[in-house]
Amino acid sequence: MKLPVRTAGFYVSLVAAAMLTGCATTNPNQPTTLKAAYKRHFHVGVAINRDIATGDAVHADNVNRTRQQINKDIALVEEQFDQISPENDLKWQIIQPRPGPDGYNFGPADAYVNFGLRHHMYVVGHTLVWHNQTPNWVFRGTNPPPESPGGDSVGFGFGGGFGFSGPRASRDQLLERMREHIFTVVGRYKRKVKVWDVVNEAVADNGTNLLRKSLWLQIIGPDFIAKAFEYAHEADPHAILRYNDYGLEDPVKRHKLITLIKSLQAQHVPVMAIGSQTHVSVSSPSFAQEDQELTDLETLRLPIHITELDVNGARGGQRSNSGDVSANASATQGEMVSNADQKLADAYSNLFRAFIKHKSVKLVTFWGVNDAVSWRARGRPLLFDGNDQPKPAFYAVLHVANRRLPKAGN
Repeated sequence: MKLPVRTAGFYVSLVAAAMLTGCATTNPNQPTTLKAAYKRHFHVGVAINRDIATGDAVHADNVNRTRQQINKDIALVEEQFDQISPENDLKWQIIQPRPGPDGYNFGPADAYVNFGLRHHMYVVGHTLVWHNQTPNWVFRGTNPPPESPGGDSVGFGFGGGFGFSGPRASRDQLLERMREHIFTVVGRYKRKVKVWDVVNEAVADNGTNLLRKSLWLQIIGPDFIAKAFEYAHEADPHAILRYNDYGLEDPVKRHKLITLIKSLQAQHVPVMAIGSQTHVSVSSPSFAQEDQELTDLETLRLPIHITELDVNGARGGQRSNSGDVSANASATQGEMVSNADQKLADAYSNLFRAFIKHKSVKLVTFWGVNDAVSWRARGRPLLFDGNDQPKPAFYAVLHVANRRLPKAGN
């Protein structure tokens, strides 16, 4: 077995981290990579950007990395993880920015899938139907938009800072566009992409409404979720189909999700896994809170995937665990919390203790390989710093797995 090449600084930081977290991670008989440490429990994955997928400094995901830094990022992905998700390149706005068969741009998505296959990784597809990062043409048609109580047209905002308030497609038109898109994208990567986020973030954050008031809901109706899963299952009967959402640490939103999924199950809709994004903070959830979330989700009798894990250390992100992209700037405002490294290590330790306790957890994906490429870079939320060096949290996560492994010779 070829051992990873380490610098002296790596071992110095390892010892320091072991002292900081109180864990003996320097035992040479214990796994020193995430994928090895958790092999008996679940896949450990990471979201990769286009620079990593292509090996080129294209900066498509607003990440300014040199080629040398990208090479280090790639090496870290290969060393530590056995599963990948794409940050952006399978989202509708990127892969089909224009209507029709000629409107697809498969190059970046192909590079992502081929990266995973080349490195024998478990490949996840993210995401097919979402209220965000969907181009306006998808919803455009000849039907006038409904009027608000004040007489103004009802509009809806989408990713990239633009909105849509013009004439809308009919239900049948939008369903056909959804079907064509899903059949084309899922069909292209059939048997290569093992898991799909079919519907993303459809549950309402606040109020009594079960579903977010997206244009998918307004035009098609609540069965848009069932239709998306049915189309995806037709396109690839072998793929695991996942519903994905954030904020499930909140009992109210979690109850909404459970209500939705039970309704879909009663209709025999092929929902095969639950994705809990888990964009959280160093302040919450506690082990007990995460344990309760997973216990509640297990009532659905489906595999649970932790799909977009990061732990925000910025002061502005300590009051909310929302994964809403529009709230990201406020979530990373302010300086880091005091004693941030220790609190990050403690938070990750609590999370992984809960994950490892629940056998229904089959996959854990970090949302970014290091702090520099994270969507919440100012909150320094990951296990590796911007130079791909391990932080104390990395050793805390290893320790959770290693302390449960039998000693050598036993």
